[in-house]
Amino acid sequence: MSFSPDHLLNTLSKFSLPTGYLIGFSGGMDSHVLLYAMVVLGERLPAPLRAIHVDHGLQSQSTTWAGHCQSVCRKLNIPLETFSLQLKPIKGESLEAVAREARYGVLAREIRPGEMLLTAHHQDDQAETLLLQLLRGAGLSGLAAMPELTRFDKGIHARPLLDSTRDELTRYATDVGLHWIEDASNQNIEFDRNYLRHQVVPLLKARWPAMSRTLSRSAGHCAEADRLIEALLSRELEQIHDPADGTRCVSLLNALPAGQLAALLRLWIGRSGYALPGSAILERIITEVLGSRLDGNPLVSWRGAEIRRYRDRLYLMSPLPSFDPCHSLVWRGESELSLPAGLGTLRFQDNQGVAGVSPEPGRYRIRFRQGGETCRPLGRGINKKIKHLLQEAGVLPWMRERVPLLEVDGEIAEIIGVCRCEPDGQAPIFRHLKITWNCPLPWRRQPPVKKPD
Repeated sequence: MSFSPDHLLNTLSKFSLPTGYLIGFSGGMDSHVLLYAMVVLGERLPAPLRAIHVDHGLQSQSTTWAGHCQSVCRKLNIPLETFSLQLKPIKGESLEAVAREARYGVLAREIRPGEMLLTAHHQDDQAETLLLQLLRGAGLSGLAAMPELTRFDKGIHARPLLDSTRDELTRYATDVGLHWIEDASNQNIEFDRNYLRHQVVPLLKARWPAMSRTLSRSAGHCAEADRLIEALLSRELEQIHDPADGTRCVSLLNALPAGQLAALLRLWIGRSGYALPGSAILERIITEVLGSRLDGNPLVSWRGAEIRRYRDRLYLMSPLPSFDPCHSLVWRGESELSLPAGLGTLRFQDNQGVAGVSPEPGRYRIRFRQGGETCRPLGRGINKKIKHLLQEAGVLPWMRERVPLLEVDGEIAEIIGVCRCEPDGQAPIFRHLKITWNCPLPWRRQPPVKKPD
């Protein structure tokens, strides 16, 4: 079998029509073949073509690679955007993983709605990925290796070269006279993938020459089985889902067999767009979060995600931004005020819905709870701790210090979004003031939605 632009077009024709093609172009042989073949196809493609180059900044000569890519794209008359990264891995993090995440972060940001990102992963890459996943003890999803087609941010990510080997692509590149970059770091066997590629795979291929093809076929079987299991689990996932706030029911989860529980958690996390946790993290979620007391406030975090529990509900979310509860804002009559730490905005109106009330300067302040505050809720006639009022209102424990308070002349006049209070020196203007908190984060327990019988 040999690679050709027609072969590539046959693969692309299986996919839905995109608004455009975005080629991930490193300047190496694989991506150069992909870019060149797409240019050869030219008007036979149903959408326009552009390229993107991401410099990880890990090699001293990498700055010249962007110039090479620009030169290639200029000759091919293809628009190219280049991006440079400054990677700072935390101690213990894999440099390969950090670079990959940073690269895909740029690609996700730059892809346009409906566009198809094309990357040049080939059959040998797929075989290496399967071996790496086996050595990491991955489950079925991991053994499915790299999907040919998957959703990617605002568009689609396709790998149209997965049925072509490295040797086939190299022969094509040589035949058409391509000149590409050789990344010296690809020879560094300190990296796991390079060790497999240079030390292990040649031995396996000497005994089993079709190894890459057969391992890729195994990855395909795993992907098919994974899709079947996901379809079967989807109904279970729906049963434990609360449509009011997207949470999951802890008691229903805890009633499931251990294997099914772990599979459902992985499915939920993956479908929500977060990185899948490893086995150790998953075990912590089951024991520390699902197994905690009803009045506990457990938390398990991993890369870019965290799971928390409140009462009988499980919350999957991005890590909360850092927050200073001593932060305060003076309201000077604006119709809208931005809050810190991703807490959204406050909208001010009079009770007839007219935006922009003019208070006396300095009398109205937005602040946050620091502990021990009390207020007298409207109509209740007694002082209560704000902490207890937040609990009564079902405010999530990790959000209680982030609920904005309106202070008038130094007294709490409103727990915004929860209740109004009766400060002694309440100004007349306050009684005509309506404040709406538009918070992008889940901050209070929503009453469950009744499901139809």
